[in-house]
Amino acid sequence: MSYIPILLFGSRHVELITGQKTATIRKLWKKPLIPGDRLHCYWNLVSKERKKLFEAVVTDVEVVKFGDLIKNDSLAKEEGYSTAKELETDFRKIYPEDTEDSSLFQVIRFRKLPIEEWEGKKIDEKSLITKRADILFDVGKYNKSVACYSAALKFDPDDVYLLNKKGDNLSRLGRFKEAVDCYNKAIELDSNNEYLYNNKAIALLNSNQPQKALKCNDKAMKINDSNEIILYWRGFILEMLGELDSALKCYNKILVINPEDPDVWNAKGNILSELERTEEALDCYDKALELCLDLSPDAAMWNRKGNALMELGRYAEALKCYNEAIKHDNGNDAFICNKGVALLELNRYEKAIECFRRALVINPSNEDAKILKDECLENL
Repeated sequence: MSYIPILLFGSRHVELITGQKTATIRKLWKKPLIPGDRLHCYWNLVSKERKKLFEAVVTDVEVVKFGDLIKNDSLAKEEGYSTAKELETDFRKIYPEDTEDSSLFQVIRFRKLPIEEWEGKKIDEKSLITKRADILFDVGKYNKSVACYSAALKFDPDDVYLLNKKGDNLSRLGRFKEAVDCYNKAIELDSNNEYLYNNKAIALLNSNQPQKALKCNDKAMKINDSNEIILYWRGFILEMLGELDSALKCYNKILVINPEDPDVWNAKGNILSELERTEEALDCYDKALELCLDLSPDAAMWNRKGNALMELGRYAEALKCYNEAIKHDNGNDAFICNKGVALLELNRYEKAIECFRRALVINPSNEDAKILKDECLENL
C-alpha cells in the first residue's frame, strides 16, 4: 500500500475551500514531501469525524529553519497570519518542542485538484462550501461568507439560493450595487419569487433609491400581497417616502393577519407618533411591550414609549420608561438625555444635571445636553 500524505486543517482556514489558500507550513516530517506528491486534505474537527476538503498535488516544498521563519512576514502571510510575530506566537504553542532556531519546518505549496482527478472518496464540494458559508453568515462573518458563496457559485452559477445569499451578504457589507446584480440574476432564474424582489428592494432602499425600491416591492406584492415580510418592508419604504397614511395601512394589514407581532405594533406606533396621534401611538407601544415581555423588550422601544408619554405631559411615567431603556442600554447618551428632560419637567434639576453631564461624558458633541444642562443650572 503506497504512502498517502494527509494534511489536517483547522476550520478557521476558510480560504482553503475558496481556493485562496494554496500553502501551509508544518514541522518537517521524517519522510519529507516532494513536488508531485498527492495530498488528502481534511478539516480536523473537534469531534472524531473528519471532513474531507479536497485532494491536491504538491507543487513546491521549501525547508526553513524556525529562526528564519519567525522573521519572514511573507511566509507568515502564506500561512494566513498578518505578521511573522503572530506566526511565532502560535507556533510556539503548537510545536513547543520544536522552536529552537535550528528546528526545521517545511513550507508546502500545493494545487487543488478538480474532483474528477481525485484518487480517494469523492465529496459534494458545493454542499460543503455552502454549509460553511451559511454558518459564517449566521454568525455575522460576512466577508468570509460572501467568499464562500462565490466559491460555491463556481460549481453552479445558476443556483438561486446561492445568488440570493450572496446578495444578502453584499448588502450587509454595504456593497448594494453588487447585491442588486445578484438579485437580478436570481430573478431571471426564478421570476415568481417574492423574496428575491423584496431583498432587491431592501438593497435599493439602503442605496438611497426609495422610489426604485417601491417599484420592486410592487412586483413582490403582485406575487403575494399577504406576505407579512413584504408588507412590513412596503410600510417601511412608504415611511421613508413620507407616505405615512399608506405606510399605516400596510402595518394595519399585517396586524389583521398576525396581531401578535411586536415589531409591527412598534412600527405602527412610530407612524402614529409622526402623525401626532399620540394616544393611539402610546396604545401601540403598550401592546408591543406586552408582546415582548417574554422576549425582553429592547431599549429603543422603551425610549419611544417614553417619548410618547412626554408629548402627553405624563412626565413621571415617561421617566420610568427612560429608566427601563437605560437599564437595557446604559451607554446611549440620547436615552440618558431624554431622562434628563423628564427630570427637568418634574423640576428635579439636580438629578437632571447629573443626566446631562453623564450624556456629555459619553458624547461630548451632544448639543442638546449642553443647552439643557445650562438651563437647569439657571433654575437652581
